[in-house]
Amino acid sequence: MDIFVLIGSFFVLIAVGMPVAYSMGLATIVAALWVGIPLEAVMIKISDGVAKFSLLAIPFFVLAGAIMAEGGMARRLVAFAQVLVGFIRGGLSLVNILASSLFGCISGSSVADTSSIGTVMIPQMEKAGYPRVFAVNVTITGSVQAILIPPSHNAVIYSLAAGGSISIASLFLAGVLPGLLLGLSLIVLCLVIAHREGYPRGEAVPLRQALRAAGEALWGLFTVVIILGGILSGVFTATESAAVACVWAFLVTMLVYRDYRWRDLPHLVHRVVKTVAMVMILIAFASGFGYIMALTQLPAQVTQFFLTLSDNKYVILLLINVMLLVLGCLMDMAPLILISTPILLPVVLKFGVDPVHFGMIMLINLGIGLVTPPVGATLFVGCAVGKVTMEQVTRTIWPFYLAMITVLMLVTFVPAISLALPNLFR
Repeated sequence: MDIFVLIGSFFVLIAVGMPVAYSMGLATIVAALWVGIPLEAVMIKISDGVAKFSLLAIPFFVLAGAIMAEGGMARRLVAFAQVLVGFIRGGLSLVNILASSLFGCISGSSVADTSSIGTVMIPQMEKAGYPRVFAVNVTITGSVQAILIPPSHNAVIYSLAAGGSISIASLFLAGVLPGLLLGLSLIVLCLVIAHREGYPRGEAVPLRQALRAAGEALWGLFTVVIILGGILSGVFTATESAAVACVWAFLVTMLVYRDYRWRDLPHLVHRVVKTVAMVMILIAFASGFGYIMALTQLPAQVTQFFLTLSDNKYVILLLINVMLLVLGCLMDMAPLILISTPILLPVVLKFGVDPVHFGMIMLINLGIGLVTPPVGATLFVGCAVGKVTMEQVTRTIWPFYLAMITVLMLVTFVPAISLALPNLFR
């Protein structure tokens, strides 16, 4: 009954339209009163949830990505991607995916990726003869790479949801190959569609223009070298690397690119603070929610339930994938990570699944959820940027879903894809 009060009140509050963070907080209070736990204990857990040094990585990474996104980085990455693959048949769709790969290394956000790359690429693809809906499909699915490729904000949230026991550096490394594999699968799909539909072939970029595009893009891409190089060399932690990356992004944008006006900077910081505040409120309330879940032994009961279904690790992983894909259609990514990780991580640990590997499984699942109706945030942004309806997109996006689910199955059942790089640098 205690579990029913906690979970039931949470979903009732969501059903009446209350934001997820506040639904979690109020459900925690309702369950605490029902069980008889002092509210002071709950409030201590809520405040402890955001009293972690590693959490500083989130605002720094968000600010660095925002500075680069609004400072002209997206346009420069598109120009660089054009040099590399723009001359192939269907090349602009490949440019879109490759630009998302590169921009994901800076933004760490699927929504930011879609907004920035989509603003540049969707009109350009339509002008070149591609259907607008196809351009939107390529943009939103390509941006899922940002969920996996470091510096992923959601990898940091997963580490925190797991109790801080999983190295953020290991999660960053684990996301590289799955992220690139996802991009490669979408590129293959776009090549097939381009040849079938006869989409146009681009022109090769002249050498002088190509060198200039590469030089301008590399200034921003050096942010990735700072983040991963600094962490792997031991010069600084993931949190410290975020702060250094933020300073670098500011210097490149304001002093090298000079596309951003100084008077606009306070507005950018204001938007970043609003975003970070929402994330921190969510993390705080999720800590209290997880505390009540632990007291009601919900994770242990879920583990026992899965053990009764099967003793085969791969069957359990398949069932968890199906469950996460369904949940991803109904709720946003960050709250699902914070709620699902304390419940599902003990289950997979019973079957010997590496927690870093499971993190990649969860991120891909919920990343797919970002581009599926009815609550896919990236899908909403892509439709708004591309000026198409959700119905138009969902009628034609099925081949892209198939490509992403194929990658999900490979990452799920071939752990080496996620663990090769973390094991190499241990």
